[in-house]
Amino acid sequence: MNQDLSIVSLIMHASLAVQLVIAGLLLVSLASWSVIFGKLIGLGQIKRRNDAFESEFWSGKNLNDLYQSVGNRQDGAPLERIFASGMREFLKLREKRVADSSALLDAARRAMRASFQRELDAMESNLSFLASVGSVSPYVGLFGTIWGIMHAFVGLSNLQQVTLATVAPGIAEALVATAIGLFAAIPAVLAYNRFARQIDRTAITLETFIEEFSNILQRNSTQGG
Repeated sequence: MNQDLSIVSLIMHASLAVQLVIAGLLLVSLASWSVIFGKLIGLGQIKRRNDAFESEFWSGKNLNDLYQSVGNRQDGAPLERIFASGMREFLKLREKRVADSSALLDAARRAMRASFQRELDAMESNLSFLASVGSVSPYVGLFGTIWGIMHAFVGLSNLQQVTLATVAPGIAEALVATAIGLFAAIPAVLAYNRFARQIDRTAITLETFIEEFSNILQRNSTQGG
């Protein structure tokens, strides 16, 4: 007897537990793809905005003028916000007549490090979700497969004659859960690795800027302006 062994048919004839596992994996896969596309767009924008601000910063523009223009931007780059936090703290202490250059520099550096950590946390948001999907989904799919195979063999125990034709559909139904688990996990793992490397490179860029800008502030503080 010919049996329909298409993916849809196998899912429709699977046990309730396996169907629930498959439905959960499909929802998780959809959510992970949403995070992946969001990260692709978001990290791409961050890189472009950082590059644009870095070009403006090193163009020789006056720091006070640059600080005023940065404060009026709605969607700035992480570099802009780090620059603004350091400059804001530096100018605030200068207005209070703090003459110690090391105190000025330490305060500005602390403000920039705090801003850097906030930017890093924002870039890493939802990254742990991709890691969880990549590590857990195969095991969830395997659970569905084991449950489906158990269900299939329980059904076969009631048959007097067991052939490959009677065994194959039940096993195939169970294996679909593992396949969907891998379908959810593999893109999440690849995306996680790519985004982690991209965020690491961006973090290095931000930390390098903090050091370079700190040197500029140190020169300004020792020169008295």
